[in-house]
Amino acid sequence: MEREPCPFRLLEDCGGAFTMGALASGVFQAIKGFRDAPSGLDYRLAGSMAAVRARSGRVGGRFASYAATFSSIDCALVYCRKREDAWNSVISGAATGAILAARQGLNGMMGSALVYGVIMGLIEGTNILMGQHSAGKFQPTPKPLDRTSEIPQQKKTFSDLYNNFKQGNPTSV
Repeated sequence: MEREPCPFRLLEDCGGAFTMGALASGVFQAIKGFRDAPSGLDYRLAGSMAAVRARSGRVGGRFASYAATFSSIDCALVYCRKREDAWNSVISGAATGAILAARQGLNGMMGSALVYGVIMGLIEGTNILMGQHSAGKFQPTPKPLDRTSEIPQQKKTFSDLYNNFKQGNPTSV
């Protein structure tokens, strides 16, 4: 699947991340609100919907801010390095982790950058391995072996076994 060019990639990634975060948070908050509400189905359904309305947009916004930062850095790296490869994603993940943890100080930024960089490295490494694995499926299959020359020998061997068996000597060939 081909990605959008860089200026439009930002909007696409932000929208997709917001949707993913809001939907995942909506499911989680619906369950949590249902469990935390007072007993009675009406109260539980109302509590579930209230929790979804109160919190799912906030989580979706956090996902969108991560995606906007990541895509901005990724596009800047594509522009500076003049290539689009896995290193851009790893560096973008690490830089995004550091930027989003800036309020925690230098130690928090370094730890977050390390975690986000490792996660993106694992994702990109998995993508590369899956690409190599699926590329092997498109290799031409080798020509099947011709074993017709072995058939007369097998017939002779089987007929010898049968004759030996008829003669009362089943173990000799």
